[in-house]
Amino acid sequence: MRMQAVFNNVVIAESDDTVVVEGNHYFPAESLDSSYLVASSTHSLCPWKGRASYYTVQVDGVTSRDAAWFYPKPSPLARRIKGRVAFWRGVEVRRAPGEETLRSRTPQ
Repeated sequence: MRMQAVFNNVVIAESDDTVVVEGNHYFPAESLDSSYLVASSTHSLCPWKGRASYYTVQVDGVTSRDAAWFYPKPSPLARRIKGRVAFWRGVEVRRAPGEETLRSRTPQ
């Protein structure tokens, strides 16, 4: 299923290769439009995933601080999310428009 991360009505990530962990879609880093991301000095620690780093998301003058996170060196238990980014704080993660229609088509 193709997913999008949308902030301030702009798609900042889109991929059909997300990994879902604890209800969050982790997008491959290459699917991000990095022009909307600013590195943050914020870090947090998850007992099983490791140390998270953050990005602030900025689109057309609207900012959401630390709205994207990733694990630069995830623990072995979380290796599936290496090189991937997840979102929150106002970033809507949703199915890409038309995804339902495309998946429901039958071959002719």
